[in-house]
Amino acid sequence: MPPANPVNVREILESEGLLTLDQLHQLEHAAASSQLTEMRQYVGDLTRRVELGERAEHVVARAGVGSFLLSRQAQADRLLAQVSKDGVALYVHGQCLTSLNRPEEAANRFDLAARAGVDPVGCTLRRAGAIRAAGRVDEAEKLLRSVAASAASRAEYSFQMGCIWADRGDSLTAVEYFERAVDMDPHHSRALFWLAAENALRGNDEEAIRLYERSLSRPPFYIGALLNLGLLYEDRENYQAAAFCFRRIREYDPNNEFAELYLKDIEATQGMYYDEDQAKQEARLKQLLSRPVTDFELSVRSRNCLQAMNINSLGDLTEVSEQELLAGKNFGETSLMEIRELLAAHGLRIGQHLHKIHSREHVVDQSLSPEEQAMMNKLVGDLNLSVRSRKCMARLNIQTIGQLVQRTPDELLASRNFGVTSLNEIRQKLGEIGIRLRND
Repeated sequence: MPPANPVNVREILESEGLLTLDQLHQLEHAAASSQLTEMRQYVGDLTRRVELGERAEHVVARAGVGSFLLSRQAQADRLLAQVSKDGVALYVHGQCLTSLNRPEEAANRFDLAARAGVDPVGCTLRRAGAIRAAGRVDEAEKLLRSVAASAASRAEYSFQMGCIWADRGDSLTAVEYFERAVDMDPHHSRALFWLAAENALRGNDEEAIRLYERSLSRPPFYIGALLNLGLLYEDRENYQAAAFCFRRIREYDPNNEFAELYLKDIEATQGMYYDEDQAKQEARLKQLLSRPVTDFELSVRSRNCLQAMNINSLGDLTEVSEQELLAGKNFGETSLMEIRELLAAHGLRIGQHLHKIHSREHVVDQSLSPEEQAMMNKLVGDLNLSVRSRKCMARLNIQTIGQLVQRTPDELLASRNFGVTSLNEIRQKLGEIGIRLRND
């Protein structure tokens, strides 16, 4: 239960000695309340002390834990890596490493936290989750069942069992466990995230939005949830709420290129006077195709197979055939069905853009030198064009520089919403790499 009164953030963060789980829960509450600004201030003060040479573990531990609760995972990792005795800080570092996709290191930190006396059962549940994330599903399940007698009444146990079933491809059983976890803990952010993703996969956007919003009621606030929620808001033309999500992502991760791109497209969509519905659809498709497959909840087997085949985005999945996927090591019919369902939920299908691969393969003049051919095969995205020009390129289905230079200025100007400003921008960008449009 959250504390009834405001948390004394300063007292907790400036106190000496080891952190307690009760203090951790109080800080979680503060980070999710009107005390967020206060918490940022004190965590910032502690972090500056460490940067100036402070080495006392209680200071480093509190700076790291506070950074994690403020969703500053990279900063939290740097600080908490210096902690060796504070069990709660070790436990939080395990969570941080899990979110940074470093499961083996996370499992080790949870083990150390348990040895330090911090909720051994809870640490075992978290360690099982890290082991599962590392791909050792059977080992993770065995570890979970070893503490079932004392852990079955915990939301975390149901969540981790749900993840086991999800990785094995049984989404129905997984959902039952996730729902059980949420019944036990209505603010279990990771269970809510999985349920939201499952609803979005099945086209239940309203329920997905509700669940994503609930998943963001307790820190740390995961970027994946904010990103997915922002895109769902955008689909419903709630641009203000979508922009808020993307701006919040930039606060946590200033270099997040997806948040930057989505914000630019929202601003461009709101400021243009052409066919906004078509522009929005095209921008949405481009954004969707650029989404990394790691944003979606796939089984460990499918994720590993896609990684081995260097398939990183939804767009990559539309540019391979089912036969190519099935030719991958350990990629079977179950994984194929999972990918089909994922793409179908977003109006896509495997191999629907294979024709683009073929067009790119044949557009370049084979008489060119290897260096010139490589230049022609580069994507127009490498030119760093403005939003308006990028949309025009997408509308004309111009994917590569080679396809672009086959167009004449008049052909480009004949395109809807492509004006002299865009033409001059194209000429400037091409001129910087020493090439020109046809007949220019």
